Amino acid sequence: MEPQIGLVQPQATDLNADELAAVEKLQQGYHRMKSELGKVIVGQEAVIEELLIALFCKGHALLVGVPGLAKTLMISTLARTMSLSFNRIQFTPDLMPSDITGTEVIEENKSTGGRSMRFVRGPVFANVILADEINRTPPKTQAALLEAMQENQVTAGGEQHRLPQPFFVLATQNPIEQEGTYPLPEAQLDRFMFNIFVGYPTEEEEFQIVRLTTQSRKLDLEKVLSGEEVMALQEIVRKVPVADHVIRYALQFSRLTRKTEGNCPDFVSEYVAWGAGPRASQYLILAGKARALLKGRYHVSTEDIRQVALPVLRHRIVTNFNAEAEGIKSDAIVRKLIDHIPRQQYDEMDRNLARMMKEQPAA
Repeated sequence: MEPQIGLVQPQATDLNADELAAVEKLQQGYHRMKSELGKVIVGQEAVIEELLIALFCKGHALLVGVPGLAKTLMISTLARTMSLSFNRIQFTPDLMPSDITGTEVIEENKSTGGRSMRFVRGPVFANVILADEINRTPPKTQAALLEAMQENQVTAGGEQHRLPQPFFVLATQNPIEQEGTYPLPEAQLDRFMFNIFVGYPTEEEEFQIVRLTTQSRKLDLEKVLSGEEVMALQEIVRKVPVADHVIRYALQFSRLTRKTEGNCPDFVSEYVAWGAGPRASQYLILAGKARALLKGRYHVSTEDIRQVALPVLRHRIVTNFNAEAEGIKSDAIVRKLIDHIPRQQYDEMDRNLARMMKEQPAA
């Protein structure tokens, strides 16, 4: 049964004049970053948009695609467009946790002859971390990123070492080559806000890729945002108001995937082993807030939720044997959910909400 919902008087925009100026700066920064990335990356506009939404939501992202689609180049170029430190970690089967987080070494004081332990920071101590081919290292090493991604710190020798802020883990994964790989556990997958699928370019895009990359050229990328500006914009995103009907709509995407709820659709009962947890609902709203601002709105609509549903949910829905036998992936489940949840009532509420927000001046 669909939950009872009603049109809720929207909140007044909580943004003051300075914050509204910051929103304008976010939109300008977004377009400038897309422009800078476009100097290096041809096409992939949806991927770039999802990557930047995760950035402004203080989330981590997993990019999945076959080799040669510029996943690594896209992440390194993104770091170059901001005044942020960047480290690339190539995940291999022999990589150890200390190779990521750092290790304690014995240091001798030459003047006194005394010895003490000193922590040598690993490559995880940077603003942007590229975890290249993250599924090529064993679970013990993969787990070394868990604390960093969730708590923004590293624990070594009983002491906590804070990571620099802002902090993003952007990982890549090859979906077709499974020999010598270690699938990411669900607990770590859930730490990624987005699972972004990187597809093949169109014929025209591939033509431009070949033409541009087979000639000599020198690229000068402009620094668009500093770390302090990124953190300020992340706080602005969280101040975007959300009406209750939008939250109810987002909740259905998560709750309808859980067979234990008792009201899940038939296709969920047939093809889903485990559904999405509460973190999915949180990320749907956060991503909706960022997308609304990037589209020039100060409120979230149900259309924003639909547009971010795939990257938020595709790695949080575990399909069963029936789905595997019939070749049904989690993306198909999410698309069925989008069609299954009634839109007409929510769309009408969105229109009323947009009208009231337009009539109500910002504070």
